[in-house]
Amino acid sequence: MKHTGFPAALIGLAIAACTPASESGMDTAATPETGDAASHTESMTSAAITEADLRYRISTLADDAFEGRAPATPGGIAASQWIADEMARIGLAPGYEGSYFQPVSLLSVTLETDQSSFDIAFEGEPLGLSMSEDVVYWSKQNAPEVSITDSELVFVGYGVVAPEYGWDDYAGLDVEGKTVVMLINDPGYANPDSGLFNGNAMTYYGRWTYKYEEAARQGAAGAILIHQTAPASYGWNVVSGSWSGTQLDLAREPGQGRFADVESWVTEDRAREMFTLAGLDFDALTAAAAQPGFEAVPMTGLTASGTLVNTTSTMASRNVVGIVPGTTRPDEYVLYTAHWDHIGIRDVPEGEDGIYNGAVDNATGTAAILEIGEAFVANPPERSVMILAVTAEESGLLGSAYYGENPIVPYDQTVGGINIDAILPSGRARDVVVVGHGASELENLLTEAAAEQDRYIVPDPTPEAGYFYRSDHISLAKKGVPMLYADGGFDLREGGSERGEAMGEDYRANRYHAPGDEYSADWDMSGMIEDTTLFFNVGSRLANSDDWPNWYEGNEFRALRDAQMGE
Repeated sequence: MKHTGFPAALIGLAIAACTPASESGMDTAATPETGDAASHTESMTSAAITEADLRYRISTLADDAFEGRAPATPGGIAASQWIADEMARIGLAPGYEGSYFQPVSLLSVTLETDQSSFDIAFEGEPLGLSMSEDVVYWSKQNAPEVSITDSELVFVGYGVVAPEYGWDDYAGLDVEGKTVVMLINDPGYANPDSGLFNGNAMTYYGRWTYKYEEAARQGAAGAILIHQTAPASYGWNVVSGSWSGTQLDLAREPGQGRFADVESWVTEDRAREMFTLAGLDFDALTAAAAQPGFEAVPMTGLTASGTLVNTTSTMASRNVVGIVPGTTRPDEYVLYTAHWDHIGIRDVPEGEDGIYNGAVDNATGTAAILEIGEAFVANPPERSVMILAVTAEESGLLGSAYYGENPIVPYDQTVGGINIDAILPSGRARDVVVVGHGASELENLLTEAAAEQDRYIVPDPTPEAGYFYRSDHISLAKKGVPMLYADGGFDLREGGSERGEAMGEDYRANRYHAPGDEYSADWDMSGMIEDTTLFFNVGSRLANSDDWPNWYEGNEFRALRDAQMGE
């Protein structure tokens, strides 16, 4: 539903009318501060971080005219063009080979379920697993048909190879051509007081993405994750809903990229049945898998077979990138990321709203990094600052993953970064939530900047859910670059934690990934202004210093960064 009243034609005219930042009438001496919501047009945004600027940018990006900003759709193309034009207007330099666009080619894969099959057999007798009800399966191979036949099953515990934790579930094991069966999360979740991994806080080794990647590196033909609601932090409905239908991935030539032929999830009930058939005790083995020295166990008599028929096509999308050149160390970069995409349009009954506008998720973050970029233009930093709005986050962090594989700036010249994803308009908070708390020395800078706002730092209240690994910064973290992912807190100055938590729950229940995630003129923007200013201040500290923050000792990305920086 439209809130701003900008028809598509008018947005197009506004884009065409955008002027360079030097002609915009901005106060180039301004510093970030709270502004009011005075009415203004796109040519009059301020170098200060203001309510009016944030409202303008959020309401524009969340307007129906951009049709939910799905990648490679007319609405998504128009939205990314608008962001590029904003970057040009406020004075950011083109960030990719003279352009604001880093092309990202996406592969669309649709499993033809009526022509496909996948099942587990015990001594040749199929179990009859039902798609969506018992199992969800797919293939990332860029091929019209992929098959595995009588692939032997092996239980590999958590499927983790983590040298820094002295852990190797594949030690002495050859799984070439076999199908590995794995638990979700990591051993620390099962033994939070044991000192294993990061205790109750999930590490990257607990994420399903890592487990499939490692299975492929080990040469497995198939990979099966056992779904359990508590360690996954979501129910089977999320699995069946998210991994069925058309899926997007980065486009690769056939043979490029390393994937198991078949990736899948299976329900805990059917997994227990499989273990029993193989003469194995599911509970005893899952407990053993969380102990040091666990050795993989063949699931004797069980084999996987399947033929997956895919319809594939490629789509063109793009990351949007602008640069504020550094005044004294221009070859060293501080990075800000946010994803500009959302879900787009879905078929709904006539009269219902089918546009997923993504106002909070993530028009807010995109607006914030544009505000921050405009502030840096007015306050040139010693190091360069990159403003990176990435595509296809909602499809699996694909835009940031592409950047991770094709960095514009070498990683040993990337000092660190801040990711902004979904700022709730809940008002000013006393706290700042750090997702993945205890990860990197960037948190020291955040603590100092927060104290200047009379605020304090708190860890993510549900570290076992692994939210640190579910947003775009992880694509850079996996390459060694220290990244900070923080958000406004729940201890509100008006209403305290009770009100803050209620507002967060209301958003998750009623608007998250739903058509109700729309901009409203009734939003309380005070917290959003404060958070955006905070993130500017953290980046400014970093961009005007010669510090090179690292991951804390023991973090899974520390060794990679040390090697990257030549230590």
